[in-house]
Amino acid sequence: MNRLRQIISEDIGGKIENIGFNEDWAITLEMFPGVNIHLAYTYFGDEFGEGITAEFKCYFSGEMVVAVPGEDSITYVDIVFDFIERIIKNKEPFEKSYDRTTDMMKKVLEQRYEPFSLLEEEDQKSLASFLGAKVWSTESGWRIKKEVFPGIFIELTYSKQDELKIGYSGEYLPAKVGSYHMEFLGVFLINHILRYITLNNLDKELPEICYIMFSRYFTKKKNWKHKLT
Repeated sequence: MNRLRQIISEDIGGKIENIGFNEDWAITLEMFPGVNIHLAYTYFGDEFGEGITAEFKCYFSGEMVVAVPGEDSITYVDIVFDFIERIIKNKEPFEKSYDRTTDMMKKVLEQRYEPFSLLEEEDQKSLASFLGAKVWSTESGWRIKKEVFPGIFIELTYSKQDELKIGYSGEYLPAKVGSYHMEFLGVFLINHILRYITLNNLDKELPEICYIMFSRYFTKKKNWKHKLT
């Protein structure tokens, strides 16, 4: 258990606690401020005679958690489980093409470029708080850097005259998170930026891509169904 606590704290950046659902223990992670994920472990032995002795259940909390689509948060959970398993088994990631921008990521960057033009100078502090990241306003646009796991970073650069670019860095990156999973984490970050832009520009006619960044529950609550493709 001490080894697991060390992994969760030092490698994952979470904590082990009790969340009150009769679990033996739970891992709590912050995907973004106000978007918390709880992985609750319960051991019950083979009481049903099916060879299943324990289970993990996922719970979610935070004021912004309802805005994030389930596919984003569950894929994040899958990445975390893979991360933990590899650390325990002392295995490094298979994919390490961090400097290569895949066709999927090129499409993501192209599709999500336009809404960034709505960011204003006064958004700097509130965007940083919304993302749990560092945000700089530059002469040509924006620079956003988020620590997704301890010592592992995603950096976005937006240029008004050029394009949206993404990069990954960190001393521990090659040993801990593969480039395939880093791409997904990068997509989640970009998606959350678009949520910020959308929620702070509700008086404007926004690009269609903005409205599909949210969960179906949230879009229904906001009566955005007519804006979805």
